Amino acid sequence: MQVREAAERVLFSSSLEEKLLLAPIQVNDDAAGKAVVSPDSPGRPDNLQLSPKGTRAEFPGVHRIGHERDRGVLLHFLANHELLAAELMALALLRFPEAPAEYRAGVYHAMREEQIHTQLYLRRMRECGVEFGQLPLNDYFWRMIAPVDSLMDFVTRLNLTFEQANLDFSRHYAALFREAGDPATAAILEKIYRDEIGHVGHGVKWFRHWKDEGDTDWQAFDKRLVFPLSSSRAKGIAPFNREGRLLAGLNEEFINQLEVCEQSRGRTPVVHWFNPNAESHAMRSLSGGCFDPDRFQHAMEHDLELLMISLSRRDDILLVRRPPSTEHLLYLSGAGLQLPEIIGVGRMDKRKLGGLRPWAWSPDAVDVLRPHAEGVSRKVEWKWRDDYPLQWLSKETGLRLEQSLGLSDKRATVCRDVKSALDLARDDIFLFKAAYSCAGRGHRRSDQNPDELHRWLERTIAGHGCVIAEPWLERVVDFSALYEMRDGKVDLLGMTRVENDAAGRFRGISVAPKWSKLLAREVAEFLFSGEQCMQWYEGSIPEAVARLLPGYTGPVGVDAMVYRRRDGTLALRHIVELNVRMTMGRVALELQRKLAPSGWGSFRIMRKGTKPDDDAIILNDPRHAEEFLAVWKTGR
Repeated sequence: MQVREAAERVLFSSSLEEKLLLAPIQVNDDAAGKAVVSPDSPGRPDNLQLSPKGTRAEFPGVHRIGHERDRGVLLHFLANHELLAAELMALALLRFPEAPAEYRAGVYHAMREEQIHTQLYLRRMRECGVEFGQLPLNDYFWRMIAPVDSLMDFVTRLNLTFEQANLDFSRHYAALFREAGDPATAAILEKIYRDEIGHVGHGVKWFRHWKDEGDTDWQAFDKRLVFPLSSSRAKGIAPFNREGRLLAGLNEEFINQLEVCEQSRGRTPVVHWFNPNAESHAMRSLSGGCFDPDRFQHAMEHDLELLMISLSRRDDILLVRRPPSTEHLLYLSGAGLQLPEIIGVGRMDKRKLGGLRPWAWSPDAVDVLRPHAEGVSRKVEWKWRDDYPLQWLSKETGLRLEQSLGLSDKRATVCRDVKSALDLARDDIFLFKAAYSCAGRGHRRSDQNPDELHRWLERTIAGHGCVIAEPWLERVVDFSALYEMRDGKVDLLGMTRVENDAAGRFRGISVAPKWSKLLAREVAEFLFSGEQCMQWYEGSIPEAVARLLPGYTGPVGVDAMVYRRRDGTLALRHIVELNVRMTMGRVALELQRKLAPSGWGSFRIMRKGTKPDDDAIILNDPRHAEEFLAVWKTGR
């Protein structure tokens, strides 16, 4: 018997029995014939025709494999995959008759094993009460592999992508079926797992034979896959199986790269972008200039951009200025963080997107995200947009919010010239804030050296247009309320304790299952019994924010503090600042949800060279950090 005869029967026969009839182990391959053109679909009986694109049955979840019929439904999916694999291998034998004899022999052997796998699934599926063809049969494998024009693409897509993903799936589900008391199905999956190691290994051997000289395995693999395929498709929706890949001959570097790579598998991804200097970009844009970050601001952008992982889902995209190392991504994954797809700025292909979520909608975010505007669905909330009013990023907005609620100290004001600022400070100590400052930087107390203060006020008012002046208060504790605004409604997500230094500069955030547990008893009693503070943060303040920011969609943070009056009693400053953007408090809240659900935690920004606690998670790569380390620690 000839290889071609066996392959034609598997690919073109409309009889399932003929398709699955095993040819002899030993066959001749001296009449390979001419190359065939890939058919639109393989030959199938009427009840097994592949469904049109987008038609598919519901895949039963892990929790349902204890039910006999649901097991049969799952096996129906797997039987179709194995039959498609046999048909695709038959196609390769007919499509590439000129391929090396050793390669063709390996494909023929694998085709026979795929026939056996299909037979095993069909037999067990019938025992579960499900007949092949009762459910729609997805054509995804066929659409992704059948049109290829080269053997390199064939082994990349079938062996190194879909069959490699089955190394995760088959081993994991074999264990699940065994735990569920179904050793018969477990044994089938265990056999398939062993066979798949050989199939992937065969692909690896020839992939290396055909890849471009000078490319690593990962470079060659990654560049061959074009959207909608991606490297992440080589991972099954199951725990990552490093051992099976090593047995198949893949190297450590390839396996490491694969483990941390991600791409959406259906849900349109939201694109995230970290632009912590949003206020500075807004300020320079208002004056008609362009912002040029200094060393400190440059380090903020580069060192801390991975903080956006806290706000991302696995199907999302994070745009970065400097791609992180594979080793650090493995470290973050091992720490329990789900990684999004990470792409360098300017390197993302045109994609259908589910939204755009920068740290803040400032001019720099508009410029970076503009090229992706057309890919965003019109139905989603987070579309590309021109700037929101840049004044929303000014400290003046927080003062307006205070005033709208009748909460501001009557002495607090906006100073647009040096004289009015200095006049305020004659009788009391004031704190001056640059309008577009953030994280407590760009602040000056009025009791500093008069000449230095005068020069600072001149520079700051010239650059920012004004300073916000407020009486200096003896802070007891800082905290923040984190909101999300959409459709004119502002929802409270949580409260955090903020840790600032004596000058009000940001140092870190603490979170707890109940916000009150972060506060000293005296402060907690004052806020909850005396001030009834949550009536403000759940009701009056979000309602006022909605009125102040018409049309805004996105994150909002309200910073506040408890301070001590001169008579020793406590008082609440309900609104210290309003941040119309992401905040470090929001980062801490999201890290808590991902790493310590309903638990305690602390988030800190440290200077490089400071040694974090041994059990802390360093969120950015310390080897590449210029100035800062972002650190999360679970626990009180």
